Amino acid sequence: MFKRILQSSAIISSAAALVGCSVNGPLVGGSGNVQYGDAQAVETVTNEFGSTDLQSIAEAMSRSLLQSRVIAQAGKPPVVTLAEVKNKTSEYIDTRVITEKIRTELLKSGSVRFAVSTTEMQSQVDELKRQSQSGLYRSNGSAKIGKMEGAKYRLEGSISSIVKRSSNVKDVYYVFDLNLINNETGLMEWADEKEIRKTSQR
Repeated sequence: MFKRILQSSAIISSAAALVGCSVNGPLVGGSGNVQYGDAQAVETVTNEFGSTDLQSIAEAMSRSLLQSRVIAQAGKPPVVTLAEVKNKTSEYIDTRVITEKIRTELLKSGSVRFAVSTTEMQSQVDELKRQSQSGLYRSNGSAKIGKMEGAKYRLEGSISSIVKRSSNVKDVYYVFDLNLINNETGLMEWADEKEIRKTSQR
């Protein structure tokens, strides 16, 4: 009898533990090999372009631009737009991610405003048409066509690489160039570059 009571207690305790887990901390997964890591940690999985390179470029470029005369001495935050950054390397790099991270850093500073980029313009036009021409919105509450503010400057640049290999060493040199162009005068108001070298051994 005592043995049955112990068995019943063990079953009840196990069931309670399972219920507690399901309520307090549900786990969704399969093999259990996935782990969270520090997004800011230095990534050295390969010597191809990676997250650490992206972060260092965005931080260096945004800091340099904010310290430049054209931004630091501006009476009010100038309006800037993003142009396409050209990938001149032999590997696939989503350069849009780089410029968007730079844009985020600059916007957080409060010293720069951004107009929609050329790739985002069609979505902006479609939204304006939807509000002004669909007849679904009150005239005094909808966005009006012809009120968009043009960007005084545009950010454009490129990323290039030089790859050298020997029998047991691979050396990759990246250089990221970014320029701030005055849209009205065509003058380059600011430019900077970020260099990265990565070496691996077999």
